[in-house]
Amino acid sequence: QEGLCLNLRNLPWVDQADPDTFFPRCYRLGAVDEQQAFIEDFHLTAARSLLKVALELAGDVLTGMEQPLKSGKGPGEHAELGLGEGGQRWVPRSHVPHPMPSTAGPGPPLPPQLVEEALQVCEQHLGSLGHQDIDGDPPSPRMMGTDWDRFLRDYYRVAHEGAGLVPSRAQQERCRVLLQRLAGRLPQLGMEGDRSVWILKPGAKSRGRGIVCVAQLEEVLRLVAPSVRAGEWVVQKYVERPLLIFGTKFDVRQWFLVTDWNPLTVWFYRKSYLRFCSQPFSLHHLDPARHLCNVSIQKQCGPARGRHPQLPPDQTWSCRQLQAYLAQVGRAGAWHQVMVPGMKAAVVGALRSAQDLVRSRKGSFELYGADFVFGEDCQPWLLEINASPTMAPSSAVTGQLCASVQRDTLRVVIDRRDNPTCPTGAFELIYKE
Repeated sequence: QEGLCLNLRNLPWVDQADPDTFFPRCYRLGAVDEQQAFIEDFHLTAARSLLKVALELAGDVLTGMEQPLKSGKGPGEHAELGLGEGGQRWVPRSHVPHPMPSTAGPGPPLPPQLVEEALQVCEQHLGSLGHQDIDGDPPSPRMMGTDWDRFLRDYYRVAHEGAGLVPSRAQQERCRVLLQRLAGRLPQLGMEGDRSVWILKPGAKSRGRGIVCVAQLEEVLRLVAPSVRAGEWVVQKYVERPLLIFGTKFDVRQWFLVTDWNPLTVWFYRKSYLRFCSQPFSLHHLDPARHLCNVSIQKQCGPARGRHPQLPPDQTWSCRQLQAYLAQVGRAGAWHQVMVPGMKAAVVGALRSAQDLVRSRKGSFELYGADFVFGEDCQPWLLEINASPTMAPSSAVTGQLCASVQRDTLRVVIDRRDNPTCPTGAFELIYKE
């Protein structure tokens, strides 16, 4: 995770690709400058979120910006998405009603001045994005002189505890226009939601160990304070608006094979599998059973009461089952037109960003397992890449697929050496320099 976080920052230097379009923004909290960057990001995210909530509480949406999903939509599943400049999406909060639990009660409505502060911060940030295009040195949001401790307390009351907020008509219009403009600049504006949930990960552990979801800045800093060595903790923006199946979160384990780093040669496996959470998705609760799809985590969780009968008891589906489901809900083209091309682009981008750091050895290969979650628009978000992914079957689906990918790996790395035209099973060559 730490390596992916660092390496993808180099991607714009080696490719015409923006990692923010497929990798949720990420920071190493052990590095002082990155911890400060995360704090500033949290502040800005909270300010943007407040604008979204203000519009939604006022019963407003981004007028003239609602369009159907490019791949179609299923009945009852995320009916519409708003599109900003450049096709970026912003989804009204009312489409995914998962408020945080109330801890102190909503209390009286907060004054419009809170919206005014958020507007000023976001307007300055939008201006800084323009300056960044010119000189690469955007002003810090700290220049606003905002009392962030107080602002965050009020923001938590609104977003987490349900306190009222009554923006003026003029503020509503400014919120709407500003969010439209930010949507064209910030590829993650739609998926980041409006509750500022982040996921905190140990830098070098696997199988979901030590991962927690956190919705308050103070809690993040408290959790990492005892161990602040660089790489000890990584914090990443949580995808608050994931694609759900029967109200349940899932991710996809996608294999790919690198048979050479110079020239970079990448094979993508056309078969993959889904891992479901055992409890229905909800931002009421940030427990692992609802938010972490790792098999080792979910096997410790009991099944939910009233779990949808079409969800698998062993928490896994094949990608064929996903495609069948998407066809049933009217999104038959999403897998081949949006999800697979996006995963391929993310894999190639991640590898190219790290290529100069890998010592190439002829005659060697490496099989990797990438984990993806998908947004409501079916766009993939790369979470991590695992070297030496587990081949121990945990279900009937993985029992078949793990055997298949190992067999096809041998076809690529051994059989092709003597016969370049031999069958390669489900592996597809997607990149060769």
